This record gives sequence, structure tokens and C-alpha cells, in this order.
Amino acid sequence: MHTKRRILVKTMLALGAMTAAAGAWAGYNIWSNEYTFSQKQLQTAIDSKFPQQLRYAEVFNVGLKNPRLTLNPDQNRVLTRVHVSVLSPLLLAGTLNGAITLSSGLKYDRATRAVQLDNPTVDNIDFSNVPAQYKPQLSQIGAVVAQQVLNNYPIYTFTSDQLRLNGKTFEPGAITVQQDGIAVEINESGA
Repeated sequence: MHTKRRILVKTMLALGAMTAAAGAWAGYNIWSNEYTFSQKQLQTAIDSKFPQQLRYAEVFNVGLKNPRLTLNPDQNRVLTRVHVSVLSPLLLAGTLNGAITLSSGLKYDRATRAVQLDNPTVDNIDFSNVPAQYKPQLSQIGAVVAQQVLNNYPIYTFTSDQLRLNGKTFEPGAITVQQDGIAVEINESGA
């Protein structure tokens, strides 16, 4: 019993040292075999992608800034609300300002060892005082924004050291959105 406890403590210390050495901000839970990332950590990853300037259909300049991330554990998705400004000579109303809420799944990309946003969709477009004739274009712009800016965007990249221990290789598995962050299951890969 005493030997098992000592091995467990050594393993936990080794994992802690690997995580610290890698500069990682993910937390590994040896009891559940999961890396966890807090909502604040995920927000920091999303923040680094903004502000963005896009051009759509050669006539719309789209500015994106101030992303706000929330988590939807019921649907296992990450929500990102982004402030949007749209400017075009075709818009009689001048610059349109509003927000788009995008919903993304999560996936693990083995080639890059990254947890990525997957298949973002537009959940909501909120432009107050916008004439109805502009709503279809705003929906199209929102769909483009979702694909260009957030699809396959890495929110965390594992180091190779984080996925090896005592000569064994591990592979991220199921990714679960929780109330206050996400959990990435880690399984022995056998390779």
C-alpha cells in the first residue's frame, strides 16, 4: 500500500513538472484521466484571434472584435458572441453595428495535437435598428465569419511531453463542455 502511494505521488509530481515545463495552462487530473481548461483560459485563447478585419463579396468590410465566450454543456458546444461592424457603399444606412453569436463543437486534431473549434454555426444575429432588407446579407456574412474565423481554430495545443509518460503514449479522446470549462479525456494509445 505504501509503495503504491509513493508511485502515485511520484507520477503526480512528474505530471506537474511536465506541465510546468511545457508552460501549459491545462490542468491534468490523474483521477479522471482528463485535462481540464477553465472558461477563463478558453476566453484567453479566443481573445488572441481578435480583432479581425474581413472582406466579404468584395463590397463589405467586416470588423470583428470583443469576443465573449460562454459554454453550453447541454449541447456540448462553445458559444462566442462577437461585436460586428459592417461597412459597404451598398448600405444606405452607413455602418451597421451589432453582434453575432456563433456556436462551435470541439474536436481533437491528431496531426497538430490541438483541441479545435469544429463546425461553427450562427446561432443569433443581433443588429438593432437594421432594416429587414439587410437581414439576409447579415446572415450570409455571419456564416462566412463562422467558417473563416473560427472553424478549426485551435484553443489548446498539447506538447508531445504532455501525451507521454513512463514510455507510454496517450491520446486525447472525448471532449466534454462543462459549466465552467471543458474536459479532454486522455487514453493510452498503445503506440
